[in-house]
Amino acid sequence: MSRFIRILEKIQLTAGVAFLTVFFVAIVIQIVTRHLGISVIWTEEVANYSFIWAVFMGAAVMVNRRDHFTFDMLQRKLKNKPKHTLNIFNDIVLILFNIAIFLYGIQVVQRFWDYTWASLPAMKMGYVWLSIPIMASTMIVYSLSHLVSHIKNFNTKEVSE
Repeated sequence: MSRFIRILEKIQLTAGVAFLTVFFVAIVIQIVTRHLGISVIWTEEVANYSFIWAVFMGAAVMVNRRDHFTFDMLQRKLKNKPKHTLNIFNDIVLILFNIAIFLYGIQVVQRFWDYTWASLPAMKMGYVWLSIPIMASTMIVYSLSHLVSHIKNFNTKEVSE
């Protein structure tokens, strides 16, 4: 399972970096063409939508690395069984939250699939909104992996009160 998680994270991180690169290139093209007095209308939409993908892919990776959505103050103060209980609680909350995000994300994709970009009518908005259920589903996978790990730690580690 951990090998699958590492591969999934690497794919997501690569996609996030690729979309961030597209964002950067679109912004550079936009700046250069404005200085040259040329109107290139597609760069704004490409930059916006690639940034959305980059952020959502990065957010999922941060959930896997436990750098996102944590109660850090409590984590540092608690030890043993209470700390493991908090970890399990956090994982369950994240799983439930991301199930809702996934289900609503599917609805958004279905509703807006046939909408098109203003500057590039050949592009469908569904591709942009697809980032939501992808992010949520990978966050669920990451959180389930953490939950299994925390439950194992809860049951196997000697807990001293």
